[in-house]
Amino acid sequence: MLLALETANDQCSVALIDADGQVLAMRHDGRAREQTRLLLPMIDAVLAEAQTSLPQLSAIAFSRGPGSFSGIRINAAVTQALAWAHDLPVLPISTLQATAQAVLEHSTATRIMVVLDARMNEVYVAAYQRDQAGVLQLVGDEQLLAYTAVQLPAEWQQDASVLWVGSGVRLLAGIPAESGLHDVSASAIQIAQLGLLAHQAGQAVSAFQALPVYLRDDAWKKLADQGKSA
Repeated sequence: MLLALETANDQCSVALIDADGQVLAMRHDGRAREQTRLLLPMIDAVLAEAQTSLPQLSAIAFSRGPGSFSGIRINAAVTQALAWAHDLPVLPISTLQATAQAVLEHSTATRIMVVLDARMNEVYVAAYQRDQAGVLQLVGDEQLLAYTAVQLPAEWQQDASVLWVGSGVRLLAGIPAESGLHDVSASAIQIAQLGLLAHQAGQAVSAFQALPVYLRDDAWKKLADQGKSA
C-alpha cells in the first residue's frame, strides 16, 4: 500500500492505494491554509478506514512542489517524519506533473501547459506530453517565469490543440478561453498514481532525500524581503 499526501495547493488531501492502484481510502478538504491542522488527522482517518497502519505501508508519496511555500514545507516535513519513524521509502512527486495528470479526468489532450500562480507577478510553468501509457511526461524544465515570458516549447509553437491548465492561466494574455482549464488542481489521487509508477520504476528515495522544490530561491524570506540580496 502507498500513502499519498498533497498540500502544495490551497487544499489538503490524503489518499491510500493498493499495489494495483485501487483507492482504498481518501480524504479531501478545500479550506485554504488549514494544512497544518488537517493533515495528521486526515492521515489517521485514511489509515483507520483501510484498517491498516504506517508500518504496513510500502512507501509514502508527497507533492514536493512547486506551489505554496508553507504547504510544501508542511508536506515535506510530515513525510520525512513518518518515513524516518517507520523506515519507509519516499516518492517526491511534482505538483505540476500531478496537475497535468488531473486533466486526464476532463480531457483527451496530449499536450498540456501547466501554469500555476506563484504570486509576485510570476507563475510556475511546465509542459507535458502524454506518453503511450497515458502518463504526462515533462518536456523541458519546470520554470518560474514572469507572465510575459511564458511560451510554448519550440516544437509546439504551431499546435493549436495545446491545453493550458492551472490557476495561473487567467494571468496570461492571449490564451483563448477554449484552450484553458483554470480550476484544475492536483489532489492526493494523482500524487498516489504517479507515486505508484515511480515506485514500480525503482525511483524511491530515503527520507533524507525527501526535499521540497520551491523554484523561487528566496521563498523562505518574508514577502517584503523577497527579491532583495542577502
